Amino acid sequence: MKKLKIATLFFLTLLIVPLIAACSSTAQPYNSKEKIGPQINYTVTGIDAGAGIMASTQNALKDYGLEKKNWQLQTSSTAAMTSTLDKAIKDKRPIVITGWQPHWMFTKFPIKFLKDPKNVYGKEESIHTIVRQGLKSDMPEAYTILDRFHWNPTQMSAVMLKVNNGMDPQKAAKQWIKANPDRVNEWTKGVKKVHGKSIKMTYVAWDSEIASTNVVAQVLRDQGYKVTIQAMEQQPMWASVATKAADAQVSAWLPKTSGLFYKDYKGKFVDLGANLHGAKVGLAVPKYMTNINSIDDLKNK
Repeated sequence: MKKLKIATLFFLTLLIVPLIAACSSTAQPYNSKEKIGPQINYTVTGIDAGAGIMASTQNALKDYGLEKKNWQLQTSSTAAMTSTLDKAIKDKRPIVITGWQPHWMFTKFPIKFLKDPKNVYGKEESIHTIVRQGLKSDMPEAYTILDRFHWNPTQMSAVMLKVNNGMDPQKAAKQWIKANPDRVNEWTKGVKKVHGKSIKMTYVAWDSEIASTNVVAQVLRDQGYKVTIQAMEQQPMWASVATKAADAQVSAWLPKTSGLFYKDYKGKFVDLGANLHGAKVGLAVPKYMTNINSIDDLKNK
């Protein structure tokens, strides 16, 4: 019996010691003298599987030869990714994430985009407003406001930060509208009030789109519309406008991120143009990873 206990303890030790070592290694601060891959288990921390940035990242892993080096993309969610990023930065640990801007994480955390010499993620993007066919004749007032809607990344980030800090998105939108009457007046000047007309907007539940959709929805409510907003994945969001199940969305990242859906539904919607310029997607790392500045560096350093 005694020999059996000793053997059992020895077996458990063989299991536990490597586990402890593995846990301690993942908690180590970033070491610029060691290759980045082994420090993070060759993993890029991503978001929802259906997001356009995830498809682009799979292409990046392939085009930069990272797949051959056992790099992989981990699917999670925006909330899970930013939570993991927060914990890593507090401990100054290495991490590579799928990032996009505008987003509050670039305001809250010291992070930087990695250069993309192969241009896998494309150049600067714009976010467009897409409406259903016939909206201009059915709801000219809403069409005009949606057509005029335009703001910048700093203004969007102000709403996003409040929502991230726990404020209800509709309340954050109301506060922004109250604080920015001149900008809102640019969208609504000369537009007649309506009385209870129903309008439906769809959006992708990204922090940026939560902010923009709630702001536009509140402006339309203040104009007299009864507004419904519904979060969807990208494909059904585009389909809802194309089939007239929804009236509008302000969440179309173009030309790259939403390019496939734009092509699939072309001719079944109206593109009102960009509501925000200067959007960007790519891989990002904390700024203390000073020798990791390009996607190529993930393979070479």
